[in-house]
Amino acid sequence: MSEKRREKKSGGGFGKGHGGPPMGMPVEKAKDFKGTLKRLLGYLKPLKFQLVAVFIMAILSTTFTILSPDILGKVTTTLFNGIVERFSVPNAAIDFDYIYKTLIILAVLYISSAFFAYIQQYIMAGVAQKTVLNMRKDVNEKLSRLPLKFFDSHTHGEILSRVTNDVDNISSTLQQSITQLITSIITIVGIIIMMFKISPVMTLITLITLPLSVLITKGVASRSQKFFKEQQGALGELNGHVEEMYTGHKIVKAFGHESKSIQEFNKINEELYEAGWKAQFISGIIMPLITFVNNIGYVFVSVVGGILVTKKAIEIGHIQAFIQYSKQFTQPIVQTANIANIIQSTIASAERVFELLDEEEEIPDSDDVKVIEFPSGNVKFENVDFGYKEGVTLIEDMNIDVSEGQTIAIVGPTGAGKTTLVNLLMRFYEINDGKITIDGADIRELKREDLRSIFGMVLQDTWLFNGSIKDNIAYGREGASEEEIIRAAKAAHADHFIRTLPEGYDTILNEEASNISQGQKQLLTIARAILANPVILILDEATSSVDTRTEVYIQRAMTELMKGRTSFVIAHRLSTIRDADLILVMNNGSIIEKGNHDELLAKGGFYADLYNSQFTGSSLEKEII
Repeated sequence: MSEKRREKKSGGGFGKGHGGPPMGMPVEKAKDFKGTLKRLLGYLKPLKFQLVAVFIMAILSTTFTILSPDILGKVTTTLFNGIVERFSVPNAAIDFDYIYKTLIILAVLYISSAFFAYIQQYIMAGVAQKTVLNMRKDVNEKLSRLPLKFFDSHTHGEILSRVTNDVDNISSTLQQSITQLITSIITIVGIIIMMFKISPVMTLITLITLPLSVLITKGVASRSQKFFKEQQGALGELNGHVEEMYTGHKIVKAFGHESKSIQEFNKINEELYEAGWKAQFISGIIMPLITFVNNIGYVFVSVVGGILVTKKAIEIGHIQAFIQYSKQFTQPIVQTANIANIIQSTIASAERVFELLDEEEEIPDSDDVKVIEFPSGNVKFENVDFGYKEGVTLIEDMNIDVSEGQTIAIVGPTGAGKTTLVNLLMRFYEINDGKITIDGADIRELKREDLRSIFGMVLQDTWLFNGSIKDNIAYGREGASEEEIIRAAKAAHADHFIRTLPEGYDTILNEEASNISQGQKQLLTIARAILANPVILILDEATSSVDTRTEVYIQRAMTELMKGRTSFVIAHRLSTIRDADLILVMNNGSIIEKGNHDELLAKGGFYADLYNSQFTGSSLEKEII
């Protein structure tokens, strides 16, 4: 099974909104329930007065609802007594005035209950949204303080799941489940009080059926749980298979594996069907069994109630009210059990969010920061050591001295440390030992924002956002005029293709900028770097995604752009760096050769082998010796 499919199978968050997991479905639990709950309550602490108001509204709303069956029972008793009196006294009148007044009181109670329930939901919606607003704010600020290594070691899907799905899960629980939990608990307590008030004997009969319902629920749920696990596993595997097959459908068709793909889909789909119907069938038995037990309880209640009425221990309306209470009694208990599961899942979501908030941050900027008012672009690496993992050194004792305006090319096989060198230069990663300086100032003594403003970057992987072409180029420098944007586009040889588009510079790029070619994307990122007018340029395979003709234009633009600027060029196409002032040849994190193009060719070493392999087809063995 592929890594992507395993990741989907294992899950990584919750979808938007929820009504609670089905009975018997396994619930994800937090590792530290108490600690996470306490921390989550810390977000609610500033809103304690609103929560008190929610609690009061819940009490009022539920109390009015609980009182209603008892009052309705009195109406029934009045009607019954009036009818009975007519048998003995033919002209006896039924007290309809009392009935009408009581019905008006009932209407007021129901309306009041609905009103307080609305106020409760309204306040709780504000509490929930305010809480997740603060939580999202903390998460967003945290993400801006996290080092690049965090994003390199976590998938985008995992981070997005925590930022969106897990936070949405918390929001839904706060807004829906918490109010339901409060209402359910108050309802259970209120109903028990009212039932005891009517008849302790009938109340005991009702409560006896409760353990039986719990045992049935627990017994059936434990049997269905393993099938729910199988269902989730098969669903994850099916999603992974579909994504793999349809994102790579061209490759599947090219190699003629359509039948194999369909067979595998049918196999997983059959497994999902088997697990799914068993899980749903077994869990679906719960409610009919509980209803059966409750109906038996109603029979006993009715029989005992009838006996008590004949003995005049209670009134006929009390039986009606009691049956209503006993019916209302089951629902909040089931709700409370479901909400308990939801809260377990929500605390697990909160725990993942807090794990993100507890991640190690970038080393804070020095309090005594230096400022390079007029940077010129002198760069120096002095005895630099670095490793991504503790105890594993990638770069050891690196020394580089780059003068203002020089073009430095960095070449070497994959994994040699070329991009790592740039990451260190921009403080995306912190060096283990040594020093990197710009114009004599240690980069650790500069604010990261000030340091990175010195650089302009054009990377192999283009990044463009959903917006106009003009806005994407203008991202390079705040407040750039339209003339400056067009000038930058012309310098990057992007102006011509932009003007051929229907909306020109106002053309909106879609979410993945798939409405323009890969080469055109690269031209726009180059135009953005040109507009930024940086002191130091970093070009990481900047021309790798363009055709040969476009590459020539870009090289001319780059030559003009690099004049008077310090430039670091990472390149696999060695033909693009012949004019570099200095070429650093890296392998296994060390600089093994340095010099200009002609000097390195004359040495006949590692660089000469790399260069010749691209033009004469020499063996790859020479390239990696």
